[in-house]
Amino acid sequence: MSAVIVSLRVKATPQEAFDVFTQEIAAWWKPNGLFQITPRGDGVLRFEPGEGGRLLTDLPNGKSFEIGRITTWAPGERLAFTWRQGTFAADQTTYVEVRFEPVGDETRVTVEHRGWDAIPQEHVARHLELAGEPEWGNRMFIRGLNTLPVACRINAGRPSS
Repeated sequence: MSAVIVSLRVKATPQEAFDVFTQEIAAWWKPNGLFQITPRGDGVLRFEPGEGGRLLTDLPNGKSFEIGRITTWAPGERLAFTWRQGTFAADQTTYVEVRFEPVGDETRVTVEHRGWDAIPQEHVARHLELAGEPEWGNRMFIRGLNTLPVACRINAGRPSS
């Protein structure tokens, strides 16, 4: 099964990193015209907490699009959810797992997005070369995830949920 795996360390406890990842996803996941979740564009991402909760994007027109369902909600440890873009066929779903592992006074956040074999190679979500920049989708995701340490620093000292 094909997967994209990104890992980085943040200056936060696993619980703080989990809270920022889930409660403040809009602070580090920024819409981008090249990679849109729905044909109508992107909105503001948010999680409905807990297993069975949803990952949604709230669109500017007031509607919400369900990106996926949470399959594992283990605060400070692990988060897993399904992922579907608006342009995926009904039988096309990918899976995201996020692990939060303590490493000294930091946390390693590892995101594994798998199941890409279900998505046709020519689909834009497969991160094809665009405008001369190969794998632009992976690079854009990594740039967004790299702002997670900044969000963790901004939230340092706030009480965890």
